[in-house]
Amino acid sequence: MSLVKNVGTIGGLTAVSRVFGFVRDMLLARVLGAGLAADAWQLAFTLPNTFRRLFAEGAFSVAFVPMYTRRLHAEEDGGDEAADRFASDVLSVFVWVLLGFSALCMIAMPGIVWLLAREYQDVPGKFELSVMLSRVTFPYLALVSLVAMLSGVLNARSKFAPGAVVPVLLNIVMIGGILTGWYLRGNSADDLPVAWALAISLAFAGVAQLIYMWWATRRAGVKLQIKMPKITPDVKRLMMLMLPATFGAGIYQISQLVDTFFATSLPQGSLTLLKLADRLNQMPLGIFGIALGTAILPMLARHIQSDNHREAQRLQGNAVEIAMLLCLPCAVALSICAEAFTAGIFQGGRMAPEDTAIMGNIVIALVCGLPAYVLVKVFQPAFFSREDTRTPVFVAAGALAINIALNFYVVPRYGIVGLAAATAITATLNVLTLYAILQIRGWFHVTGKLAGRIVRQIIATAVMGALLWWMTPALEPYWRGGAFDRIWSLAALVIAGAAVFFATAYVVGALDKDLIAQLRRKRAVPASDGPPNLSE
Repeated sequence: MSLVKNVGTIGGLTAVSRVFGFVRDMLLARVLGAGLAADAWQLAFTLPNTFRRLFAEGAFSVAFVPMYTRRLHAEEDGGDEAADRFASDVLSVFVWVLLGFSALCMIAMPGIVWLLAREYQDVPGKFELSVMLSRVTFPYLALVSLVAMLSGVLNARSKFAPGAVVPVLLNIVMIGGILTGWYLRGNSADDLPVAWALAISLAFAGVAQLIYMWWATRRAGVKLQIKMPKITPDVKRLMMLMLPATFGAGIYQISQLVDTFFATSLPQGSLTLLKLADRLNQMPLGIFGIALGTAILPMLARHIQSDNHREAQRLQGNAVEIAMLLCLPCAVALSICAEAFTAGIFQGGRMAPEDTAIMGNIVIALVCGLPAYVLVKVFQPAFFSREDTRTPVFVAAGALAINIALNFYVVPRYGIVGLAAATAITATLNVLTLYAILQIRGWFHVTGKLAGRIVRQIIATAVMGALLWWMTPALEPYWRGGAFDRIWSLAALVIAGAAVFFATAYVVGALDKDLIAQLRRKRAVPASDGPPNLSE
């Protein structure tokens, strides 16, 4: 299956999830606003999700998938049976590690919340609520980590759809939680029923996701068993690879914890505004970046295992082109239309106009780093597929140190917007360093052909940006108006921007004609053919 088709499958299903996610966030903004309960919930939601992305979808996946892939395609070692035996050994250990880690964190939750949000103690009841909600939400980490492992097994077998479907379940269950909390609150001003309903719904969502993924795994013919835990040589090697990968693959997630620490020192509501603004930033990142990273890792591992460095270069070149083609216009469009989107989507109920104005500025700062957030997902698999998890560690350590230093300078001066800008700057430094190392080692380089196409993409993005610069203020009365006016005006911005970008991209040659032809084919391109060559 081609990279384009894989990315399309993952990205399309992720887009569906993001739509449900926006519905969730719209309801959340209107029901909770940016107050005490909202901040407490955001912290309780951030903790398990950050650890999930850091350990399960980050370190574990990048270390596990290449090892599982090699066993799957090594016929002399037993192929499917050897791969499933390895996965069963890992699962048997992983379950107990997750249970133990979750239990310890729940016991130590007052200390964890104090480390991240000690200023919450200055507001009566805020610290205590954060601790209680975090204890309810944290078991989600164990459940979704098992989901991530099963998803990695299916990804290695080129079955990407189930892993992309499970976030939809999360958002559907949480929407139900918000509506339940709103109903229980009634006409009162007490936000506690909503916060508690959300926390409980997150645990239920984890159970639903695990049940679905286990069914999908069995349906794919994968036979996994939970046995007595045993540290085999392969499991030990996986753990050794995970240790540096925890840091290297999780710079964005670690930065999120750092940002949470600094955001909690700012005025009440700052953490909520930051997290809601990041949802807009996460839309293209989730659809394009994660889709590319997920699709490219097992494919790269296969090419490198067979010593086919030409195909590996070609694959990464394709990934870079697709990444820039999609994230450049998204970054520019979001920066120009930031306040339109924040006001049009989140304003209303308990979310005031001044809150969405601040949120818009946060979005502008965050999306400056969007190309870097996406390209990291493309560059890191080049290291992980070669079982080099050490190099990203040192790069991430330097970026994180710079991020913390910048935060100490910008947060007192520029507040929550400065915090977001520091994240974007350090993400850019991170990705530039990774590329420099890839080029020095001869693992990947930007060819003249690829560079020329990116320049053409920038031209098309500039034309789109000029149109949106004129349209956004012209439509302001509508994206600040009623529900119907908001829907059609925001849709007009999106459709007009996309139409102008792709039309201009086609005219100036920013779109690869071979890539377009591949997308039009009804039949998948054979694996031997692969995607169009951008490396020559």
